[in-house]
Amino acid sequence: MNFNERRRRHAPYGGPHTRTHGPHGEFGRRRRKVFDSKELQLVLLSLIAETPRHGYELIRELEERSNTAYSPSPGMVYPNLTLLTEMGHAEEAETSGARKIFTATEAGRKELADEAERLSELVNRLSMLAERTGRVDAAPVRRALGNLRSAIRGRLSKEGVEDETIFSVAQLIDEVAGKIERLK
Repeated sequence: MNFNERRRRHAPYGGPHTRTHGPHGEFGRRRRKVFDSKELQLVLLSLIAETPRHGYELIRELEERSNTAYSPSPGMVYPNLTLLTEMGHAEEAETSGARKIFTATEAGRKELADEAERLSELVNRLSMLAERTGRVDAAPVRRALGNLRSAIRGRLSKEGVEDETIFSVAQLIDEVAGKIERLK
C-alpha cells in the first residue's frame, strides 16, 4: 500500500483533501467556539448598548477585549445584528456614512437586564481569553511552525519523492510532537 492509499484510509474524513485547519483546529485538536449564536447576540447587544457601532467596530472591540484571542467573522456578526434587529432588540441608527450603525432598543436594554448574570459570564470568558493570551507570546512557536511547514513543502514538492522519504518526515514530526508533549 503506497502513501496516498494509507493517507486516504487514515484521514479523519476519509479523503485526501482533509485539512488540519478545518473544524478541528490546527493539528486535529477540536477548537471550541468562544460563543454560540445566542451568546454572541447577547454580547453584541451589550456592546451596541454601550456605544452605537457598526459590524467591523464590533469585531475590533471583541478582538481588543480578548487580546486578539477572539475575532468573529463578519459572517457571524452581521447575520446576528440582523437577527437582533428583527427581534426588536437593535435598530439602525441614523448615519450619514455608508456603514450601518446599530444601537440597542428599549426592548434590547430590557433583555440585557434580564440576562445580566449570563452576560457577566460571557464577558468574563472574554477576559479569561485575554489573560491567557497575554501570558504567552507564541510568536516564536508560530515562526518555527512556519519554518517547519516551508521545509516540509520544499522537501516533499520535489518530483520523485519516495514513499520512504514521506514516512521519514512523518516519523520525525511524530518524534518532535512526543518530545513537546513531555515538556514540563
